[in-house]
Amino acid sequence: MATLLAFLRHLGNLCQKEFLAILKDPASRVILVVPPLLQSLLFGYAATFDLTNVPYAVVDQSRSQESTELLARLDGTGVFHRVATLQSSSQIASVIDSGQALLVLQFAPDFANRLAAGTPAPLQLILDGRNSTTAGSAAGQIRAVVAAFNASQAGLAAPPVNVIARTWFNPNQETRWSILPGLIASLSMIQTMMLAALSVAREREQGTFDQLLVTPYTPLEIMIGKALPSIAIGLLQSGLILLVSLFWFRVPMAGSLLPLSAGLLGFTIAVVGLGLSISAVSANMQQAMLYTFVLLMPLVLLSGLATPVKNMPLAMQIATYANPLRFAIDLVRRVYLEGAGLQAVWIDFIPFACIAALTLPLAAWLFRHRLA
Repeated sequence: MATLLAFLRHLGNLCQKEFLAILKDPASRVILVVPPLLQSLLFGYAATFDLTNVPYAVVDQSRSQESTELLARLDGTGVFHRVATLQSSSQIASVIDSGQALLVLQFAPDFANRLAAGTPAPLQLILDGRNSTTAGSAAGQIRAVVAAFNASQAGLAAPPVNVIARTWFNPNQETRWSILPGLIASLSMIQTMMLAALSVAREREQGTFDQLLVTPYTPLEIMIGKALPSIAIGLLQSGLILLVSLFWFRVPMAGSLLPLSAGLLGFTIAVVGLGLSISAVSANMQQAMLYTFVLLMPLVLLSGLATPVKNMPLAMQIATYANPLRFAIDLVRRVYLEGAGLQAVWIDFIPFACIAALTLPLAAWLFRHRLA
């Protein structure tokens, strides 16, 4: 019992020292809170693939009632906004090249005559492929408008097949609903890993690391004492982003806080293990920051935050199994949007446990090696 109390007292002293080192500077306190809030707001507003404003130009060589009606249907969507009416096809290049319009519609001179004769009437759609995602979505909406126009021209009261779509977990198909839950894990990971990576490197650079050599603390106690503050700050940042998603962007949470909190705890422990391993091999803060940034980019790109993992090449999909962020995003999205419980997401805890079981002993061994 006395040994346990001494161990806990040592951990308390180390955690207090680490918190003081992190929070004693007012600028550091601001950096730990403000960036996650700003980044979640920026991503929530800016990182969206929702089609809300598509500027387009038109070359109407037909000048017929039919072409006017089709353009009126397009303008009536509230998404497409005409920015230019061109007189000839030679003006198309300048409109697209300058970015003034995302797409250009060109009606042939015989557009109305072909419709009257019952033959296919060409409608040329010229898209700016520099923004392929938005251009593809815009083309899909234009095809839907043209399909409704074709049905009306054929004299049908309603299309023969009426498709009624219903989207589960995201009724309005808003990109924000998919992005923000993923940010709960990814944004906290960035600063948590950086904070853990700088912990020992900061001691070496400030000259206080040598003082650990004359303390009665073991390498295991040092590692745990440096890990716990980083874990606590990482969970705090995840909580802040969760609150922004819930109360600022009004993205409803379908699941429970218990599986979400447990998953974020396991994920944060794994991330701190990576950060401490980086910190143990870094001679100074500059090296720790460099190693962390080199590792962060692949972790984010291979996480499935922006692109589905299943769309990646097979070799990349295999590499994602070593990425804790991939499983954290999967867990958070399933709990947040689907309402999944622990019994449905328990498999995501296995990579967290494996990575933590590998990196934390590695960090402890590196501490022991350094202290020796």
